[in-house]
Amino acid sequence: MGAQSDVPGAAVLDRMIRDIPDFPKPGILFRDITPLLQDPAGLSLAVEFLTQPFRDKHIDVVVGAESRGFIFGTAVARNLSAGFVPVRKPGKLPAAKRSVTYDLEYGTDTLEIHADAIRPGQRVLMVDDLLATGGTMQACCELVEQLGGTIIAVAFLIELSGLDGRSRLTRWDVHSVLKYD
Repeated sequence: MGAQSDVPGAAVLDRMIRDIPDFPKPGILFRDITPLLQDPAGLSLAVEFLTQPFRDKHIDVVVGAESRGFIFGTAVARNLSAGFVPVRKPGKLPAAKRSVTYDLEYGTDTLEIHADAIRPGQRVLMVDDLLATGGTMQACCELVEQLGGTIIAVAFLIELSGLDGRSRLTRWDVHSVLKYD
């Protein structure tokens, strides 16, 4: 079944996303964005659909999580004339940093941000490729708020609505270009 969208014209992107059954394990249907990334018009359109709702929101900085959040986040930041801040796995950032550890389905994970990456009061847009269970984005938002940033919204290319990740992000405005059940 194809994606749903509230974004006019977004259906063209659905045709560029490849379904990979049983990856990374049996029973999982993986939504592969690499064909979309390979298509110049598809990539440009995806970035535009992620950017459009925030053109008049006076965003100071876009934050993206490792690693696909870097792909879309930097492009959106450029479109908004904003800066970009990466959130990384441990051991990747060289300067003083803040970290947060969060729960996964089976275990925990940790993310880090430079301690000086966000100034208090900066208007922040959070960007990632996929909203699944919401744990990674929730952790990223906690890091930004620890530094005093004001999160204007969180934006995703794809939302897997059946996993209900949106319920972990109720404190923020959530924008998804494509939604799959």
